[in-house]
Amino acid sequence: MTALPDPSPARVLIVDDHPMVAEGIQSILESYDDICVIGTLSNGRAVIDQLETLAPDVILMDLNMPEMGGLSTTEIVLEHRPDTRVLILSMHDNAEYISSALSHGAMGYLLKDVPTDEIKKAIDVVMSGQRYLCTGAQGSIAPKDTPAREALTEREQTILLQLAQGQSNKEVANVLDISVRTVETHRKNIKRKLGISSTAGLTRYAMEHGVLQGTGGDF
Repeated sequence: MTALPDPSPARVLIVDDHPMVAEGIQSILESYDDICVIGTLSNGRAVIDQLETLAPDVILMDLNMPEMGGLSTTEIVLEHRPDTRVLILSMHDNAEYISSALSHGAMGYLLKDVPTDEIKKAIDVVMSGQRYLCTGAQGSIAPKDTPAREALTEREQTILLQLAQGQSNKEVANVLDISVRTVETHRKNIKRKLGISSTAGLTRYAMEHGVLQGTGGDF
C-alpha cells in the first residue's frame, strides 16, 4: 500500500512588536516538523499589507502594537481571509480583553507566560477548527457570560458611520477594499448588536449617539 503524503506544515505568522518575544516563539515553533514559521512582523498594518503574499494558516497576534493593534487587525484579516486562524497572545488575563478578542473573530487566546508546548497545542487545536483558551484565560471568563448588549467593534463603528452618511454597501466596500458580502455581514451584525432592524434606525442611532458628529458615541 502506498503511504499517504504528510500534510503540509501549518503556515504560522508571528506578530509582536517586541523582537525578543517574536524571536523566542519562532525558535520554539521551528523545532516542530509540522509547523513552518513564515515570518515575524511588528504591527498590524504590516500584516494587512503582506497578508495575501504570506497566506498564513495561523497568526499569533499580540494585542497592543503601534500603528494597528491586534483586535482591528484580526477583524480585517478575517474579512480578506476568513479561513485564517488568529491566536491572540497577550499578557492580559481579564475577561474584557478575552471576550473582546473572541468577538473580533479570534479563535484562541494565550497568555504570554504559558509553557512553550502549550503554544504548539493551541496551534493544533485551532488548525482542527476548534477554539482554544489557555488555562489562565479559561479561569477569567465564564462560557455563559454575555453582556447585556454586545459592543460594536472598531470596524463596525467605521461601517456604521459610513452607512449613516448614506453610503451604499457597494460604496462602503470600495472605500474599505472589501467585498459587498462582507459589508452586508457587518451590517447584519451591527443591526443585531444594536437591536435595530432598519437602515433608518441605524441613521437615527448614529445621530442620537453623536456618531455623525464624530463625537465617538456610546458603544
